[in-house]
Amino acid sequence: MSWTDDRVELLKKMWGEGQSASQIAKELGGVTRNAVIGKVHRLGLSNRAGTTSPAKPTAAKPKVAAAKPKVEPAAPKAKAKPASAPAEPSAPAPKPNLPARRAIIPAGQPLPPQPSANEIPAEALAKVSEIEKKAKKISVMELTERTCKWPIGDPATEDFWFCGLPSQQGKPYCEAHVGVAFQPMSSRRDRRR
Repeated sequence: MSWTDDRVELLKKMWGEGQSASQIAKELGGVTRNAVIGKVHRLGLSNRAGTTSPAKPTAAKPKVAAAKPKVEPAAPKAKAKPASAPAEPSAPAPKPNLPARRAIIPAGQPLPPQPSANEIPAEALAKVSEIEKKAKKISVMELTERTCKWPIGDPATEDFWFCGLPSQQGKPYCEAHVGVAFQPMSSRRDRRR
């Protein structure tokens, strides 16, 4: 099933009338409710949540316009204050202190950088770079239970290797790489603050 111009126009018309996605899918035939919702989203049609059919808001606007003339005659009476009373400037009502909303990122857009809770301390990185200079640089076929299995480099290149230094008892890595891979819980909590 493809979205022809006629089908899209019918979708827009029915959506504007307040028809549900299921009703539209049934009327169009050969399309699911989810396909209708996806097309509505891609077309950028309004989200109808919390709104009513378009006829009701337009009927309400004339009522609001009719209410304004009633308010305007009251305004001149308020201006007729004695000269001794200072005029009070109308201040806007204070807005409630609401938490800041995060921006909604459209589908397909990259996410902004997120704060990392697992940042590695600089001293651990310095120790790792020193250890990697002394590493045995072994291949996957040379790994044993007693060798450090820390991968170094890009696996898609020929410069990829494993540390190969003696691993700590019960751990898959050498002392330096264990310090990076297994951090105490309290230090991770402290960095988040």
